Amino acid sequence: MAKENMQQMCNRHRGKAVVIRTKDGREYRGIIQHVDNRQVYLQPMNGGRNLGGFGYGYGGYGYRGRGFGLGIALGAIATLAIIPFFFW
Repeated sequence: MAKENMQQMCNRHRGKAVVIRTKDGREYRGIIQHVDNRQVYLQPMNGGRNLGGFGYGYGGYGYRGRGFGLGIALGAIATLAIIPFFFW
């Protein structure tokens, strides 16, 4: 899927719980908080543990405006799936 299409899909699902699988096989669960032209920022559902090497709330990956976030490059996303709330 093209990066622009993935950005639009992430914007449509902002505020929803999702599972994002990257092209390298990693899986991230969280709530989409922000999307820009390079990354989608998730609020991790596991309290910030097991972030797979990505920054959390600071540095180049965190969404500084909210004080939390896990930044995932839009070009690295292979799939995005909505998580039903009863699985929380």
